[in-house]
Amino acid sequence: MAMCAAFGDEPHVNLQVLIGQMVNLVRDGQPLRMSKRAGTVVTLEDLVEIVGVDAARYALTRSSADSNLDIDLDVLQKRTNDNPVFYVQYAHARTHNVARNAAASGVDRSEFAPELLDHETESALLGVLQEFPRIVAYAAEVREPHRVARYLEELAGLYHRWYDNCRVIPLGDAPVEPVHRTRLWLNDATGQVLRNGLTLLGVGAPERM
Repeated sequence: MAMCAAFGDEPHVNLQVLIGQMVNLVRDGQPLRMSKRAGTVVTLEDLVEIVGVDAARYALTRSSADSNLDIDLDVLQKRTNDNPVFYVQYAHARTHNVARNAAASGVDRSEFAPELLDHETESALLGVLQEFPRIVAYAAEVREPHRVARYLEELAGLYHRWYDNCRVIPLGDAPVEPVHRTRLWLNDATGQVLRNGLTLLGVGAPERM
């Protein structure tokens, strides 16, 4: 803070320091015992080497700085829905896969008829999508980036449920209808919000997984 003041800025206004709580690493269901005296200290570089940059960043971001954090190394190395960063990244990659398949099937973005989005999963998805600006603004105001991560997980879950219930591509030889084109817009909007949120957290948004 003294350095902040020396440069003419106002301490605690232009510079804020948030102190996180203890981080506990778990492997094979057992906590990793760390000791400086015994030399069994896991550094941030070690964590990145074990689980990768994206998983490390996401794991450290998705919990409040006011609470102790348990990081399960086995879970973060899985390519399953148990792994929260994989769950969100996979949802983003799925939006791109849907868009690619839609293009191959002749579904374009020539029209948008929101009144056709009447399935309950579509209503839920639209409701959460509109919350993104508010979530980001509030997370920035209160210095709680974990709110963005938890929002992305909720959005990913709603998207996966929508994907299971609503088709962007017509079945068989059925013609492309306005509802398919409209759903493609919804698919793309979800992908954009997922990508924006992951980017804010410094986590990659892969287009294929």
